[in-house]
Amino acid sequence: QYQGLSGRSTNEVLQLYSVHGQQQTLQRKSVITQLHRAIQRLKRDLKSLHSFALELSKEFQHQCKTYLYQVLTVVQRIQLQNEAMQMFQLKAFDLEQSLQEVTERYEKEKHKRRALHNSLVELRGNIRVHCRIRPLLPFDTAARHTVAQDRQRNFSEKVAYAADDETVLVKCNRPGHASINKTFQFERVYNASESQDTVFADVAPLLTSLLDGYNVCIMAYGQTGSGKTYTMLGPQLEKNPAFSTENESELGIIPRATQEVFRLISEKPPGSYWVEVSVVEVYNNEIFDLLAKESCGRVYGVKRDVVTTREGKSDVPWLTYETVENASEFLHLVNKGLQLRARNPTLVHAHSSRSHLVVTLTITTIVPEDNTGISWEDELISQKLNKEVSCAVPQKIRENKSTFSSRASSPASSETTEKQRQIKTKLQLVDLAGSECVGMSGATGAALRETSFINRSLSALADVLGAIAEQRAHVPYRNSKLTHLLQDAVGGDAKLLVMLCISPEQKYLTESMQSLGFGTRARQVHRGQVKKKNLPVLSRAK
Repeated sequence: QYQGLSGRSTNEVLQLYSVHGQQQTLQRKSVITQLHRAIQRLKRDLKSLHSFALELSKEFQHQCKTYLYQVLTVVQRIQLQNEAMQMFQLKAFDLEQSLQEVTERYEKEKHKRRALHNSLVELRGNIRVHCRIRPLLPFDTAARHTVAQDRQRNFSEKVAYAADDETVLVKCNRPGHASINKTFQFERVYNASESQDTVFADVAPLLTSLLDGYNVCIMAYGQTGSGKTYTMLGPQLEKNPAFSTENESELGIIPRATQEVFRLISEKPPGSYWVEVSVVEVYNNEIFDLLAKESCGRVYGVKRDVVTTREGKSDVPWLTYETVENASEFLHLVNKGLQLRARNPTLVHAHSSRSHLVVTLTITTIVPEDNTGISWEDELISQKLNKEVSCAVPQKIRENKSTFSSRASSPASSETTEKQRQIKTKLQLVDLAGSECVGMSGATGAALRETSFINRSLSALADVLGAIAEQRAHVPYRNSKLTHLLQDAVGGDAKLLVMLCISPEQKYLTESMQSLGFGTRARQVHRGQVKKKNLPVLSRAK
């Protein structure tokens, strides 16, 4: 800086220094001014920031208060809801207890009502009617019927339901007509999901009556393919008319009833009962003995006839009675008889039974009594019963010198002077052939003739019930071999239970309505109180 000052005067140098000083002063002032302005801006920004911080703090406090209020409100609501929930839970618990109590009372009242109804049925001699609705089966949806494809879907609709355990609801849908719901009341109604165990549980009490001295008849009625044979016997083998005993849970009423009868007999004094079985079918209005044997011992069906005895009872002369000692022997004989039962396939059912099957279990009770204290009426009844029994006891028993001795009697008892009475009670288990609509079944030729006889015999059964219900002087039992054979059971000499079997499908609606109508009419029959056989209380043998 100072190199250019040499050779210059003092004034010039001073002027230069003065100018230089002024420039520096201006520069300093400029910097100071800029710094002042920056400081002012910073102050303003700081003030704005401070104001914003205050506003933010106020807003934050306000929002905190708001949120805290909301949280407190929600907590209070939750507390109230919890209290309300606890109250609802207490009320629900009280309601559950009340419902349980009401349900228990209802069940007790229902059992009482059913017991009173059964007592009324006993006094009036009414026919018990149970109804079983089978489930939909694969052959229901098969296109076996000559209906248009657009109608086939409607034909597969389910129209019959179990509204409750005593009511059947049927939806009657006909083209061009308004839909109508009809209800039918019976002693018991089983839906499609109820098992064979459930069905038999309601039948079993009748078997106790059998050993109490009452005749019992259980009859399955319904259209072909509605599940009658399954209900009475159980599942049948594919290419064999016999029923399978492998799955015990699927067994029907006949095998279960036999097991129950022998169980009840085992609880009685030994040597006081013997059991015989007969198996007949009514085919084309003819009675065939399915246990009759030819000379070489082979079982074959022999035609028999039914007659009315002097006492007004129905009887089948020369009918084969086989003595059985347990349920296995009984089932073996029944399966032998089933081998001869008439069957023919139809469009409705591939294994349709073409005859009415009647399995009779005859229990003969041996009652010892003293010579004294026997009334003239008891002696007369005993003579009548002895006459009936002498025609029915097995050959090996009839050959014995003693009229009433049996394989159950001991040698000591045959030597005593004590009189013996034989009292017979019968359990008839009937699997009726199914009613048919020829247009649905497609029966032709021999099958058409079978259908005609089946429908006529079932109509005769309905006529008999109608005559009894109207208390006519003449009941047309002899219009059919079926009604003549079942005269005692239908006419009031037995506790009779009719098991209606119906299909739930729309295409079987006509047949189902006919079956339900039959059951309704059967319930209205008053036959008078069923007579009990003169069966005293047995004392154990000495």
